[in-house]
Amino acid sequence: MSPHYPLTYTTASVPDARRSEILASPQFGRHFTEHMATAVWTIEDGWHERTVGPLEPFTLHPGTAALHYAQEIFEGLKAYRHADGGVFLFRPEANARRFARSAERLALPQLAEEDFLASVEALVRADERWVPTPISEESLYLRPFMFAADEFLCVRPPERVIYSVIAWPTGPLFASGHTGITLWVSGRYTRSAPGGTGEAKCGGNYAAGVAAQIEAKQHGCDQVMYLDRIGGEGNLEESGTMNLCLVTSDGHLITPALGTILEGVTRDAILTLAAEHALTPMEQMISLDELRSGVADGSFTEAFAAGTAAVITPIIGFKGEGYAFTVGTGTPGKHTLALRDHLLDIQYGRVADHHGWMRRVL
Repeated sequence: MSPHYPLTYTTASVPDARRSEILASPQFGRHFTEHMATAVWTIEDGWHERTVGPLEPFTLHPGTAALHYAQEIFEGLKAYRHADGGVFLFRPEANARRFARSAERLALPQLAEEDFLASVEALVRADERWVPTPISEESLYLRPFMFAADEFLCVRPPERVIYSVIAWPTGPLFASGHTGITLWVSGRYTRSAPGGTGEAKCGGNYAAGVAAQIEAKQHGCDQVMYLDRIGGEGNLEESGTMNLCLVTSDGHLITPALGTILEGVTRDAILTLAAEHALTPMEQMISLDELRSGVADGSFTEAFAAGTAAVITPIIGFKGEGYAFTVGTGTPGKHTLALRDHLLDIQYGRVADHHGWMRRVL
């Protein structure tokens, strides 16, 4: 039996007119829904105090461990409104498993898959009216997270942890997502290293990347592209918030191998869909030199970024210190657009889900 998250409705609902205004133009991470799911773990009692209640601030002691040692993890997934009015999640089981792996790496207690799914589904049911009816790519973004809540400062596994799920309606992550983005190849910053936390979805990875994103913006780029070493040479890893995929002229879809990067749920779905688009999926290391020479001689014909928020976003160019180059014709490639449409059609229920990826909530 799945764990139960009893619901207490908010007494301060957002007025219908205001909610309609937000849903008409949703922004990523801007306007939150009215409820939140929570649970508490202690070393004595395990997971307990499960509930869905009004969205409200946490009250934290200044000595709360997560504020000092960044002992926290999170996930990101979406709920989609289908044409029949039903609401579906895309591969939430994969997010649950990655959440457990991240917890293990950060020495946090693991939340069972059925508990993760129950909490997410309970919040979607409570805030169903916040799930947009899509005009283009609107959806409800869900953010499960947990953090060390000990009021005790010592670097050790926590004895008290708070878990929560919050949500917000969202549209496309990039304003230029349909026409393509440009990435700045950083020679100054790296994201992770073997044995580090690159495979975990933890806040420290993203906080450390803000400076690199600022650097990218200063050079007129939309996001950063990390290498596995500083100095401007090395192997491609991933973008600041997305996995990288490349398409070759001989029909291969290549993405950097795992080890120091996040095992993206969207990335995995693309590797599965590749064969349906006459592409052979490959996971391997690709050097910056190989990318530059391959784009120059036409071996690499397309590039795109993949992630829950980004979906599939075409990459039309790369810049680095002293160089810039365009991928293909500088416009989104045909395989990129076909994969993007295929994935979105599955998520929004416009085509059959032959892979069993969609999980109905309502």
